[in-house]
Amino acid sequence: MSSKKIETALVSAGRDKKFTQGSVNAVIQRASSLVFETVADKKHATANRANGELFYGRRGTLTHFSLQEAMVELEGGAGCALYPCGAAAVSNAMLSFVSSGDHILVAGSAYEPTQDFCEKVLKKLGVSTTYFPANIGAALDTLMQPNTKVVFLESPGSITMEVPDIPAMVKAVRAVNPEVVIMIDNTWAAGILFKALEFDIDISIQAGTKYIVGHSDAMIGTAVSNERCWAQLREHSYLMGQMVDADTAYVASRGLRTMGVRLKQHAESSIRIAQWLAERPEVAVVNHPALPGSKGHEFWKRDFTGSCGLFSFVLKQRLSKQQLSDYLDHFAHFSMAYSWGGFESLVLANQPEEIQAIRPAETVDFTGTLVRLHIGLENCDDLIADLSAAFERITASS
Repeated sequence: MSSKKIETALVSAGRDKKFTQGSVNAVIQRASSLVFETVADKKHATANRANGELFYGRRGTLTHFSLQEAMVELEGGAGCALYPCGAAAVSNAMLSFVSSGDHILVAGSAYEPTQDFCEKVLKKLGVSTTYFPANIGAALDTLMQPNTKVVFLESPGSITMEVPDIPAMVKAVRAVNPEVVIMIDNTWAAGILFKALEFDIDISIQAGTKYIVGHSDAMIGTAVSNERCWAQLREHSYLMGQMVDADTAYVASRGLRTMGVRLKQHAESSIRIAQWLAERPEVAVVNHPALPGSKGHEFWKRDFTGSCGLFSFVLKQRLSKQQLSDYLDHFAHFSMAYSWGGFESLVLANQPEEIQAIRPAETVDFTGTLVRLHIGLENCDDLIADLSAAFERITASS
């Protein structure tokens, strides 16, 4: 683990001279074949191909090694595997540690594609999944089976944003079987606001597409592993052909340099807007981990070092199709799009039955339309005015 403050580490990590070769940033080394001058050089590269020696493009180039070294320093792991997107990081991390006949435990509020992977791919391979509610805490041990191999966490939960008691869950799992591999989708925290490996989690996964890249123009996934799981994660991911191109790795490395200041602004703006929304008469509840009263706020306050721009809120009413169109179609500054984490503000909405369909372990406790926001880097007053006008459109269409 680096002794540097996180702001400094974000600027300096992965910028060793062997990667920058005299420039400020790491070089972009595009290569499939990497040439050896002698047989001895080839033998050395082959023997050290898993340890940062240039061997073959699928193992990585200096550009990839720079990003991997930076992620290892930032998250305190033994190694970092790179993937073409966050979903690939999730699926390949799971596949690296399960076999037919195994059982896994997955957070019931996990990202919908994670659940789809379990139901549509792992099930066909003979791997069974049990989903658990966010508030299960230490009782997670009651769901452990003799063949449980992986426990997959996510914090906060996707869309509904509840923060679970991760330390209690990890302790309960370890008490039953210390060998179980515990993973977490750590995207909301950008891998740095929640130091997963310090909580005895084995693998911290994130869609670097979001805050690492930060500009909505590239896709990448990362999985930082502890020493115990690194060799297996690395080799299985390699065998499954997982890699990213050098240009995307470079863009991700460049994004790291400004991620600290971007996250601070995302957090400051999102908290201000969440507080404003909490006072609106149209709003039933605001799901923002940093706000007192949000589910698991006490765990966020204890375990996290900051916040980001993603949260949701629930309206007191369930919008009709026409009201929903009137609400979503006319924003001036919020765009309607999947993903999040870029410099721009985004908005999406879900009806309660749509959320219930992806909450197999619990009952949705609200009846109004849920709106998910990502607060970008625009001026807060402009965003508040945009949201205020949207509420007026709902009133007018009612």
